[in-house]
Amino acid sequence: MGWCSCYKPTLLLIIAFTFFISQSFAAKFSVPFIWPLPAKFSFGNETLSVDPALSLIGTGADSPIVKAGFDRFKGIVFSNGYGFGFVTTPKAVYAVNRLNVVVHNQSEELQLGVDESYNLFITKAIGSGKVTIEANTVFGALRGLETFSQLCSFDYSTKKVQIYKAPWSIRDQPRFPFRGLMLDTSRHYLPVNVIKQIIESMSYAKLNVLHWHIVDEQSFPLEVPSYPNLWKGSYTKWERYTIEDAYEIVNFAKMRGINVMAEVDVPGHAKSWGIGYPDVWPSPSCKTPLDVSKESTFDVLSGIMTDMRKIFPFELFHLGGDEVDTDCWTSTSHVNKWLQSRNMTANDAYEYFVLKAQHMALSKNWTPVNWEETFNTFPTKLHPRTVVHNWLGSGVCPKVVAKGLRCIFSNQGVWYLDHVDVPWDVVYNADPLEGIQEASEQKLVLGGEVCMWGEVADTSDVQQTIWPRAAAAAERLWSPRQFTTGRNGNLTALPRLQYFRCLLNRRGVAAAPVTNLYARTPPTGPGSCFEQ
Repeated sequence: MGWCSCYKPTLLLIIAFTFFISQSFAAKFSVPFIWPLPAKFSFGNETLSVDPALSLIGTGADSPIVKAGFDRFKGIVFSNGYGFGFVTTPKAVYAVNRLNVVVHNQSEELQLGVDESYNLFITKAIGSGKVTIEANTVFGALRGLETFSQLCSFDYSTKKVQIYKAPWSIRDQPRFPFRGLMLDTSRHYLPVNVIKQIIESMSYAKLNVLHWHIVDEQSFPLEVPSYPNLWKGSYTKWERYTIEDAYEIVNFAKMRGINVMAEVDVPGHAKSWGIGYPDVWPSPSCKTPLDVSKESTFDVLSGIMTDMRKIFPFELFHLGGDEVDTDCWTSTSHVNKWLQSRNMTANDAYEYFVLKAQHMALSKNWTPVNWEETFNTFPTKLHPRTVVHNWLGSGVCPKVVAKGLRCIFSNQGVWYLDHVDVPWDVVYNADPLEGIQEASEQKLVLGGEVCMWGEVADTSDVQQTIWPRAAAAAERLWSPRQFTTGRNGNLTALPRLQYFRCLLNRRGVAAAPVTNLYARTPPTGPGSCFEQ
């Protein structure tokens, strides 16, 4: 037994995974693969059975978040995850009947950079087994519960849930504090229960931020009490989110250690606002970007932010700022006169709008996030707290952090999930720190997110478009870089990702086969889930 350390990879790592890969499929998958790969771990060669009546003890039992996570874990492992009810054998003896969760800080405040580290120890005492999860926060305990759930497998011969390769010792922590998935509910409406399913599946891969791109030019589905006509811009009256829906989504996510970062993209991508409030359009025939010349435009934006701040406690708020075509401003008489009266060009007005929106967000104690066009156009004018969101291509984050700003990586060539021709290994090999050498600058990269734009995805295919490729990025964002880089990283990742995809399927997530030429396409013929 020996350590696999995130600081110094050892021979054991290569030996362990060479062993995994070299076995037959049946033997190989008798050992559960953990996804994402923990920072440090060691294991043995014992098998422990787990009692279906497993109980939660320790200080974690006092936390509603941990208790609810434990109940979900039991539901997955002893029921839904394997398609059988609680199985008990007459006079069965189980090695593990209690799970000791020790949480040192019971605070339930979930913000950027919350401690998600945990230690997981599975030992075999004389005649019994013991499992302990130790974490500094309840959210670290949730990550430990997820790892424990992946170590538990149902054995169809004994009809017991078993832990293979015990004893286990795992010390784990995330590489980046921001590990996100962007979900677009404007191009196609996604029902609340579908959003919840996606949040649930995010927790399996230890992602921790849902970037909710709620509105865009095509539809405005969110209720805004200060401006109640805004959601007249929804596709239909049945495709809307009430305030209560939004609260429910945020709270559902928090119980899984996931923040919700809302986005209101301005001044472009906002044509749908004018269905309810036509004055925000430059003119009825020229509807985007929002009319920069009217103070009433900013009143509507302020009202949206005021109402949304009551719902979204996460410190980051996304203000968009991308793809702004200013032709409407220069071609509309009253807007053009406004520009001339202030000796402003259309580009100046773009800067003016973005900075004014930033000031609004900052006044509400939000940290503004903007797409990279804002940085590319006026990098020295952005507020120092700005987080720049890369999407157009590579090489942006190095420029951002060199200016002292923070960055989120989402290069569209590798981490846009709607690009269905991007294979899993391209997703896996992309790294947010590419081209950044200085440690002080690396710290300014918060992490990254995969983006699920909704033009050609809806309830019918969104999950198989997200998964399993999002999991490839999730491991990049969680696990030590030296474990996941280079040829050996890919060789060991593929069978584990295939196993994780099958685990997602067992848990009811419609994840597509890993190695398809195009994402979300179905299997090409009969075969095992593990031979994709």
